[in-house]
Amino acid sequence: MKFNFLLKISRNFLPLYLLMNLQNAFSQQQQTNPPPAIPDTSKMTYNQISKGLKIYVFPAKGQSQQQQKADEFECYKWAMESSGIDPLNLPKVQAPPPQTGPTGGAVKGAAKGAAAGVAIGAIAGDAGKGAAIGATAGALAGRRAGKQAQAQQNQQAQAAAAKSEQDLKDSFVKAFTACIKGKGYTVE
Repeated sequence: MKFNFLLKISRNFLPLYLLMNLQNAFSQQQQTNPPPAIPDTSKMTYNQISKGLKIYVFPAKGQSQQQQKADEFECYKWAMESSGIDPLNLPKVQAPPPQTGPTGGAVKGAAKGAAAGVAIGAIAGDAGKGAAIGATAGALAGRRAGKQAQAQQNQQAQAAAAKSEQDLKDSFVKAFTACIKGKGYTVE
């Protein structure tokens, strides 16, 4: 009997409780992420937006400079809404912090070098001395290889971050271009 009562309560009140918490979380997120500020058009030149995007917009239907300025601004707002990206306030795509410090390459290299050194030392008559020499040489080679691998990983991470940032910009430019072409402009 007690279990049925708890089951009924959880069926009725749990969805309500979850809905209220989700609504609170959503409203808090909206408060912490205000919409981006729209630039002041009174201080803009007629082709400032397209020039900033590094595209050329030609008024194919004889639009005036004032009309082009208004159309570019409308398309700027539309592209911002459509792509979710504001090119004036691009989110910074951060690469992970560069890796530094020991890579483990020296230990691996020392082990390999010691194994090779034992074999060479055994032939020469002193396996212990051969192992020590091999371990030292292997450690240096392993450390160098580990550092090179780290540097390569850091470069790849930086390149990936730069590509992500460029993809964001390209998304906005694509939306802006579609809009401005729809208003009768030629874009190059």
